[in-house]
Amino acid sequence: MALRHAVLAALLDGELSGYQLAKAFDVGVANFWYAQPQQLYAELTRLEQQGLVAGREVVQESRPNKRLFHVTDAGLAELEAFTAASARPAFVRDDLMVKVQAADSVDTATLIDQLTERADIARARIELFEALLRRLRGDRGEEDFLRHGDRIGPYLTCLRGVAFEQENRDWCLRTVAVLEERRHTRARN
Repeated sequence: MALRHAVLAALLDGELSGYQLAKAFDVGVANFWYAQPQQLYAELTRLEQQGLVAGREVVQESRPNKRLFHVTDAGLAELEAFTAASARPAFVRDDLMVKVQAADSVDTATLIDQLTERADIARARIELFEALLRRLRGDRGEEDFLRHGDRIGPYLTCLRGVAFEQENRDWCLRTVAVLEERRHTRARN
């Protein structure tokens, strides 16, 4: 997958400025695709040059003008082709995992702090995702929304984000408990 497909998918909900796109990525899309705001602005420019998105200038009286972007028919065709292609498995590259791999040969105090911090970040992200899920479904129950909601794609990816962060949190907390127990056991011996 390329950033282009994540941007096109994020624009399916309607017109967004570059700033709004960055916010949408930060809240919803970042659970499966991370990008810096500068990368998003550059990608919007490329997509517009390729005719996959169209932008329009919005004149604002007390603020600088802004551009709003939407997916074109060619952009929808690009997403259709991307969706039809087989998906490659995801690969994890996480420096914290490398540190845990080395836990038997290093002082684990700092590692425990980093795992605790990662668990706290996961907790915060779970709260954000759960708030987004509530906002997406409105006053509908989840099963009703999943059966009859207008756009369920963002909801389903957000559900995956919650599950991913819950697993991260649980793994970090368990790993901290194991490392702390081993430190206490070694200290007693």
